[in-house]
Amino acid sequence: MPTVRKRARTYDPLKVRKAVEAQLGNVREAVRTLSPEQLALKTRLGGWTVRELAAHIGMAVTAVHRALELPAPARQDATVLDWPFATAASSAAIADFTRGLAEQHPDLDAYLTDVDRILTELLDAHPGTRLLQTNAGALPLADYLVTRAVELVVHTDDLNAAVPGLDVPQDRQALAVCTRLLADALAVKAPGGSTEVRIPPYAVVQCVEGPKHTRGTPPNVVETDPLTWIRLATGRLTWQDALGEARVSASGERADLGGLLPLMS
Repeated sequence: MPTVRKRARTYDPLKVRKAVEAQLGNVREAVRTLSPEQLALKTRLGGWTVRELAAHIGMAVTAVHRALELPAPARQDATVLDWPFATAASSAAIADFTRGLAEQHPDLDAYLTDVDRILTELLDAHPGTRLLQTNAGALPLADYLVTRAVELVVHTDDLNAAVPGLDVPQDRQALAVCTRLLADALAVKAPGGSTEVRIPPYAVVQCVEGPKHTRGTPPNVVETDPLTWIRLATGRLTWQDALGEARVSASGERADLGGLLPLMS
């Protein structure tokens, strides 16, 4: 895992909370409409079904519940930028837990409604400064909610990809949070100032070692849209496919990000 040396971006805790609640609500409303046949469809996530994916989305939110049940760590020892690089280590355990949840909760609407209700109660009862022990280290609750926004956006996109005709909306604030965190993670993984990565309207970061750009048009520029960036950063889309399909533009000798992606899986 890269060592984070830059100060993490700050996020408005109230806006992040509203984004998490809104995106969970979007997923819950969509899952409610799915037929048994649609729930049995395969997803792009290692053979998970749509039912298992929906259960996993609930599990990603209840990670807050489980962390709050544990004693608060004595001190913060991580930042939100550590989190993207810590996800792969627990992927096998997450897969097993997800399948078990899907079996335990045949009524996904009731399950997600309960998840939503309990999250609201917990967030009302605990300050954003309360420390949680997470897979990335000890983080404040407000920062951990940023990671939950990322999980919800990424898996909403997985859900839309799995079910033909489904178009679960992405909350604008949740999409912005996800885009910015993953863009900042790229700057951590490849520190430098030779390449400018633009993801309008949410993020611009400088990265990659080399001559630093100071004025005028940068010599190395990468530009794409938020969902394409999120798919690249999470391994849903390869760099070569994105270039071939004209989903990303890249100019300059240091604009090839293929060797740096994905950032998380």
